[in-house]
Amino acid sequence: MFQVRIHGRGGQGVVTAAEILSVAAFAEGRHAQAFPSFGSERTGAPVVSFCRIDDKEIRTREPVMEPDAVIVQDVTLLHHVDLFSGLSRDGYVLINTSRSFGELDLGDIFAEFRPERLLTCPATEIAIEHVGRPLPNAVLLGGFAALTKQVTMQAIDQAVKERFEGVVGERNVAAANAAFKFVIDREEELARAASN
Repeated sequence: MFQVRIHGRGGQGVVTAAEILSVAAFAEGRHAQAFPSFGSERTGAPVVSFCRIDDKEIRTREPVMEPDAVIVQDVTLLHHVDLFSGLSRDGYVLINTSRSFGELDLGDIFAEFRPERLLTCPATEIAIEHVGRPLPNAVLLGGFAALTKQVTMQAIDQAVKERFEGVVGERNVAAANAAFKFVIDREEELARAASN
């Protein structure tokens, strides 16, 4: 089972992101579940959502305490919420920012993690460019697909179009694809740097 925890703030589409991811996995013939965890239900309050993906039926229903991947939609949560609790050293981390892990003062936290599984992506900027609004949720799912290979970009596209109709869907698909390409290009850069 692959478990994902998504952190963000109310109004950023954190719950929608988990739902879209589960629909994408389901479209590929896998079992999936998505559900949120709310504190105070208001815009701007910290929100967490969860998604599980497996090849067999998923029976567990509790929150994801030991995620295989963490997606951070709002960088302002860093150092205020324990975003990476339970994440193994083999885990994936995708953070919505144009800054590096070092610039975020996360270098020490992730010193023993696999660097190829740690990535930042300027999802808000990509969303503004393609969607016209600072909503990073669908964008980060494109980055997630590229980083983890748990779902295909085609499945993300289909799930996003199911969730958002018409022009809004098309713009979100374009943004998700831009993030997918960003992550692939970034991985290639890091691989070249490591080989030199």
